[in-house]
Amino acid sequence: MKTNIIFHNFYIIFLILLTSCFKAQTVTVTGTNWTVSIPSITEAGNNYAGLYESATNQIILAVTVPLVLGNAKVSVHYQANPTWHNSLILSAKRTNNGSTTCGLCTITGGTTYHTVTQTAIELFRIQAILALGSYTGINIQLELSGVSVTIPATAYQSSIIFTVSAI
Repeated sequence: MKTNIIFHNFYIIFLILLTSCFKAQTVTVTGTNWTVSIPSITEAGNNYAGLYESATNQIILAVTVPLVLGNAKVSVHYQANPTWHNSLILSAKRTNNGSTTCGLCTITGGTTYHTVTQTAIELFRIQAILALGSYTGINIQLELSGVSVTIPATAYQSSIIFTVSAI
């Protein structure tokens, strides 16, 4: 009888551990909208500087990767909201590693600008070894280039979308 109780308790603990390992990966995005301030052109024949950078912590990510996954990639893409001009180039980069309590976890890639397109591209990777890989405070900086007098004057907007998936 005592053996059954021990086995039953072990079985419950095993189920709790197993279900916690299958917890889905998550990415939480915070930050503020970035409105690029483009100076007026005052001289005929001049063009815009063409390159504008946001604050280094314009977007802040928190990413969780469960033990079962081990390796995950964080991807980024943009969605026109409602309009975007094809000559405008939006880029993103990771400016820090964030914080983690996982001693065996690593975060790699994404420290140089990557052109953000409407198709998701990998920005950086997280590797969790025998632990729940949880990072907070991962700062993302944006860059806008391609600004020119040849682009019709209007308000262009887009949404940046981050996803996390197993590799």
